[in-house]
Amino acid sequence: MEKGTLIEFKVQGLPRLGVADRPEGKKNWVVVDGSGHPHVLHPRQITYTIENGSYQSSDIAAFLAEVEPNLDSDNLEVAWEFLHEAGELTDPASLALLLFSEQSPSLCYAAHCLLTNDKIFFKRKGDRYEPRSVKQVDEVRHQQTREAAQKLEWEGFLLRSQQALAAHQSSETSDSPGSVEWEKTDRSRLDLLERYATLGEDCSQKVAAQDILKALGYGLGAEEAFQLLVDLRLWSPHENLALRRSQIPIQIPDEISVMVQQRIDNPPPDADADRLDLTHLKVYTIDDESTREIDDGLSLETLSDGRARIWVHIADPTRWLLPGDDIDLEARRRCTTVYLPTGMIPMFPEALATGPMSLRQGEVCCALSFGIVLSDAGAVDEYEISTSLIKPTYRLTYEDVDEMLELGLKAEPELNAIAEWAKKRRDWRKSQGAISINMPESSIKVIDEQITIDVLENSLSRQTVAEMMILTGEVAARYGEAHALAMPFRSQPEPELPSDNELLQLPSGWVRDSAIRRCMPRSEMGISPARHATLGLDFYSQVTSPIRRYTDLLAHFQLKAHLRGDSLPFSPEEMTELTQGVSTAAYEAVTVERQTKRYWALEFLRREGNHTWAVMLLRWLREHENLGLVIIEDLGLELAMRFDTPPLLGERFDVRVVHANPRQDFIRLELASAAVVTSEAVA
Repeated sequence: MEKGTLIEFKVQGLPRLGVADRPEGKKNWVVVDGSGHPHVLHPRQITYTIENGSYQSSDIAAFLAEVEPNLDSDNLEVAWEFLHEAGELTDPASLALLLFSEQSPSLCYAAHCLLTNDKIFFKRKGDRYEPRSVKQVDEVRHQQTREAAQKLEWEGFLLRSQQALAAHQSSETSDSPGSVEWEKTDRSRLDLLERYATLGEDCSQKVAAQDILKALGYGLGAEEAFQLLVDLRLWSPHENLALRRSQIPIQIPDEISVMVQQRIDNPPPDADADRLDLTHLKVYTIDDESTREIDDGLSLETLSDGRARIWVHIADPTRWLLPGDDIDLEARRRCTTVYLPTGMIPMFPEALATGPMSLRQGEVCCALSFGIVLSDAGAVDEYEISTSLIKPTYRLTYEDVDEMLELGLKAEPELNAIAEWAKKRRDWRKSQGAISINMPESSIKVIDEQITIDVLENSLSRQTVAEMMILTGEVAARYGEAHALAMPFRSQPEPELPSDNELLQLPSGWVRDSAIRRCMPRSEMGISPARHATLGLDFYSQVTSPIRRYTDLLAHFQLKAHLRGDSLPFSPEEMTELTQGVSTAAYEAVTVERQTKRYWALEFLRREGNHTWAVMLLRWLREHENLGLVIIEDLGLELAMRFDTPPLLGERFDVRVVHANPRQDFIRLELASAAVVTSEAVA
């Protein structure tokens, strides 16, 4: 290479022209660019050379001005067509001759620029360029079109996101809500953000989500993705991540909704056409005021010999289903109604669950009725199970029933008698080894992000209904055991309880019950009947909530088929597989319910940061670390708390919330004062 040679080289990936000035060492050259800046280059860094010239760096601008008019890439397509048809390779000099009919340095360099910038028509082959095939050109063009469209989509997404963020900021300082109309193409990118915000480091597309965050000026963590979705007004600040991480279906598919309406408009033939007519009985349905899926009712009948027959009527949703039809399979997929502080996710579509499946006041309803005669001690003497027709008389709340029982209304002797039988029944189960644990249960409701927490009293009405449901479960299980039916049975192994001496050393009430509760093993489900330790029953099956629990529905399918004399819809093998799958899904639902309830409990306490709460120490979690479990008495909430000086079990003291972060599942309590008072027994 000679001094004055014009050469092309690259600086940070971009081509630049310079003039060779002098050698530097054995191989390198000092090259001066058009701005007069020197560069030391190795021959490998040189991408094009214009020989036979004596150029100065000041000539570069004029040279580029000669090149510029000849950089029309459309000319390249004409050359490609000719060279492709001829099957010839080319180089800058040959292409200059073909395109411009001469080979001046500026035209050869223009041809070089066209070839090196081309991504469509030619591919480099050594020092020359080979025309691509027609198929390859079409593929490259298609790819470029797609990339251009993707770029437009990306830019449009960023623009709409920025508009949404601006609207969010302006709404904080004005009454204008602002809104952005998202495109269908935005959904995939928003889904990326949602998955990353939900799954964090476990998200397989974390990098793509972080690209979005970076482009919008946010940090790269999952918490920033969550905040971005809130700022875009796509998520609530209290978005339920536990629910999003689960496999619980939230929306009812449109095709199922259509099928449900058709089923309501055109009911299928009733397989139990000879139902027992019990419409003459007075029927009480008792639930919380907010309950809309009414799946049980109570009656009392006086027999000719003076004995009383208790009737427990259970809603009959299988009247509207066939085993394995699409509505049944959708319920199986859901497996349970999920109850959250913010609302419920039903197992059945609402039109069915709160409509013809429910035991609605004043309407003739299909039911599965359990008629039971108890001994004076409370044991089951006789029972019968029948598909039936009933007409609920009263739609009552627990509070209504408590008031009626307290007043001892003579107009409702049946209700008073049912409550008396429930008490006998409870005493009988206790004599059979039933274990009673009376810990407070809290109810958390969130309406328009306003949180209310109530402690559910273990009132006489709740005890009565619970006892009647347990009784029905025993009768169903006894029938299933007697006829060797493959149906879901629930059992519980005998717990290893503290000794009487150990329990007597604990304060009575919640502390003692908490110690007993800690020893209770999880209940189990299978198709073989076995003892349920807590309930004190040899056999037990849940059948009283078929609108809300799929295992109850399975029991109904089997019981009703056997009562009709039909073959059972599910074999033992199928029933085992179904109960195992449903139990796993139900456990996930319970976990989501518990996590969601705790989130809103912590949020409530965070908002009430200045409040002082009376608590009691229930038990030690890690006594050597002074970490105990306390219960907030007014709320029925149990929380971990660390102490500087350990109190005694059962002692009461006042605490306040130092810090609470529901999203991180964290709360820290501290003593509001040094005073610790000895608790009295709490029932």
